[in-house]
Amino acid sequence: FTSETILELPNYGERHTPVVLGEKEDENLLGIVTLEIFGLILDPFKRELRPIRALMK
Repeated sequence: FTSETILELPNYGERHTPVVLGEKEDENLLGIVTLEIFGLILDPFKRELRPIRALMK
């Protein structure tokens, strides 16, 4: 099932984002769409979230 929610990340504010609803025992997962909405990217080497610069034309 899919839905939408308002998600708040410390130091990054509150944003409206789509979510996929799983079963009670499923793990939580922050997907690429949500990361992009917050302007973040995962650094795979340091395993940290980092801000990305958006290129606007």
